[in-house]
Formats: sequence, structure tokens, C-alpha cells
Amino acid sequence: MTTATQGQGAHLLLVDDDDDLLRLLSMRLTANGYRVTAVGSAEAAVTRLSMELPRLVISDIRLPDRDGMWLFQEIRRSYPALPVILLTAHGTIPDAVEATTLGAYAYLTKPFDAKLLLERIAQALSLSAPATNASEAGEDWRAAIISRSQCMDELLAEARLVAASDASVLIRGESGTGKELLAQAIHRASRRAKAPFIAVNCGAIPEALLESELFGHVKGAYTGAVAAREGLLQAADGGTLFLDEIGDMPLLLQVKLLRVLQERVVRQLGSDVAKPVDVRILSATHRDLDVAMREGQFREDLYYRLNVIALTLPPLAQRREDVAPMANQFLQTLAAKYGKTVRGFAPDALEALTMSSWPGNVRQLYNVVEHVCALATSPLVPLSLVQRALRVPSLEVLSYTEARLRFERNYLVQLLKLADGNVADAARLAERNRTEFYRLLQKHNLDASLFRNDVAEERQDESLKNQ
Repeated sequence: MTTATQGQGAHLLLVDDDDDLLRLLSMRLTANGYRVTAVGSAEAAVTRLSMELPRLVISDIRLPDRDGMWLFQEIRRSYPALPVILLTAHGTIPDAVEATTLGAYAYLTKPFDAKLLLERIAQALSLSAPATNASEAGEDWRAAIISRSQCMDELLAEARLVAASDASVLIRGESGTGKELLAQAIHRASRRAKAPFIAVNCGAIPEALLESELFGHVKGAYTGAVAAREGLLQAADGGTLFLDEIGDMPLLLQVKLLRVLQERVVRQLGSDVAKPVDVRILSATHRDLDVAMREGQFREDLYYRLNVIALTLPPLAQRREDVAPMANQFLQTLAAKYGKTVRGFAPDALEALTMSSWPGNVRQLYNVVEHVCALATSPLVPLSLVQRALRVPSLEVLSYTEARLRFERNYLVQLLKLADGNVADAARLAERNRTEFYRLLQKHNLDASLFRNDVAEERQDESLKNQ
């Protein structure tokens, strides 16, 4: 794939206070297959960035409100993976040069050559979102990650950049946020995509078995080792090994893993022969490894080997705009799996899902959708079924009049209980005269005598006699 075609269809943000130049650039870039958003100030650009993240920003340095350098610094701070091309007059060339040393992709002096601009755009897009081959020029690499939130777009943009290298990546995030899905996406976007991706949960396998799983063993290495066995590090040769819950790895194995990362060789249990291995390590944890290091539970040298690049997945509660599309996608998948005719959620049911706290994150959402799909008997999942799956009480929506009447009746009942059925005392507590209080009791069909202790005791005695 050539750089000229690699970024076709990409979204570009243009920032310039010259309306004529904006119009001309927009027409030219649109004619070359790009989707263009044009704004006339740095403040407007920041607003647009918060609404939708483009693939590239092209900005003039001289702008009417805040200058292009301020905008560039805002982009570096909030969207470090977003490439920026600066347009500059001769008087602002020193600023443009400074910006390129700070991370701007390039600068062009006005008037600039249109062909050169197109080349710079294609190159920047190629570097910011490298594709491993023609079939991956779209979004196939991240197809399993359903998202339309800004924070996930930023994270995935960084993940795409990371995929181009062989650097070790530490993925942080709460349980259930999708750390393995992100690791798989990085693998699919990398040059190792056609080689194996192997995942192992370090916290789910006993220490003795985990060592054998990772490093393999020779025949007779220990009791029960009746045949030689290749470890996962060798099985992932040429590809990617994902070590989930790396914070739970025993210290002894941390030492052996560090040796593999340093020497790029593996020694099987019971063998003195070191075998070369080419494997990229992605790891994940929900634990605070800084605390684990201070407590002596995680090696500092291994931490820095694994944490060359860190990516943090946000909890689902911080990306609520993703709940609805994920829930609908899960429902379609599960409906097909179970042969159900469910086609969606009722609006109030979808709202309840969106507003839930989701302590179990995406994993919990999937389980809730599976629950409602299995029990659904109508084409649309109702609110009551969602509330049942979420284990929250049903919320009865009352009109103002109904709510007031219900409160009033409950209030009268409480007063009569306090006053032992004495209307005069209850009226005094309510700061109302007896006549008005009797009208209220009549309105709600309340009999004060039923709240007297002697009446209650008489009725209880009568009940016992009849048994």
C-alpha cells in the first residue's frame, strides 16, 4: 500500500482565520478523498476535538484568539498521539521550528505547494496509524472493541501507534474492562499479526504448573513429566505472548521471565540448553504495581522491562456513551446464539443500562445482556427485566398528584401510630385542628380506632380464641 492512498477517507481538522484559505484547502482535500472539518480559531478547534477526534490537525500559527502554538501545546497535552502540521508565515518560522522539536509532525511556509501538503498529510497519517497490510487498512484490527467515546478513541489511537513497534506494553485497568481485547487488537495491528497470539492468566495457574506452562520442560524434569513439552514462550515464537494479571506472578518466575526479556532465550525445566525465542510481551494487571514493588511482591527491574509503554483502559462508568452500542451488539450476538427473536431494548431499559454504575465493567454488561436475552419473551427487552438483571428494585414512576396523595396517607398513618389512635393528639402533632384532621382521615379512608393498642390487643385475643 502506498502512502498516497493509505489515509484516504481520514478525518482532518483545519484551523485558520483566513476564510478564503480554509475554503480552498477544504475543497482540495475533500477532492483528494479526505473528510474535512474547518474552524477559524484555536478555541473552536479545542471544542471540535472534544466532540470528535480527527486523524490529523493542520493549523496556522497566527490565529485571532489564542495562537497556533497554544493549540499545539493543548493537543500535545490531551492527545499525544495526534499528528499536527503547522502553517506559518516567514515571521513565525522560529515558532514552527520550536514546535517540531516538541513533536509537531511538520511545518509549511505560506504560500505552500499543494502537492507538498498532500505528501506531508499522507506521510503523517501513515506514521500515526500504520497498517500491516492492505486488508488491515480499515478498522479490522480493533473490530472486537465496540466504542464511540472520546477517551477510547484516544486510547486506540495510541494503541495503533504502539503496535508498530516491538516494545513491551503494560495494560492497566479494572477487572472486566477488556484488557485482553486490547492486547489482541495491538497484536492484529502489528507486524506479528500472522504469528500466534497466546494468552495466559498468571493468577489462575498454580506456581509449579505456571513455570512449566511458560518455559516448558524436558522428559523427566519432575515427577509426572513423562514427555518433553514446549512452553508458551516457545509456542508464541514470532508472535505475541499476553501475560494477564502479571502482578500475581510469583517472584521466582519473575526472575526467569526477566532473563528471557534480557537474553531472548528460554531454558526449559530440567535443561541447560538455552533456545532463542522471538516473542513480544504484552502484560496486564488490575493491581497497583508501584505498591507491589514497595511491598517486595514485584521486582522493580522486571517492572521497567514490562512497562516500556503503559496504556490504561477506562472503567465503563467513564465511557457511558459506549454502553448502548455495546449492549445492542451483545444482544444481537446472544439472540443469534440462543435462537431468540429479541431485537433491542425498550428506551427506558436502555436508559437504565446507561445510567448503571457498572462496577464489573464490560464483563458485567455482557452478563446482564445475556441474562435478559435468556429470559426475554418479547421483541423489546423491558425495563423490569433489566432491573431484575441489575438487581435493583423496580422504580414506579408516579405523577405529582399520586406521589402527594401517597405521602399524605403514609404521613397520617405514622401520626396515628405515634398517637396510639388518638385523633386529638395526632392533629396536635400535625399542627391542624381536629375537624380538618378528620376530613383528611375520611379522604384516605383511615379509621383512627384501628390504631389503638387496646383494639389491636382485643383483635389479637379474638384471633387466638378462634384458632
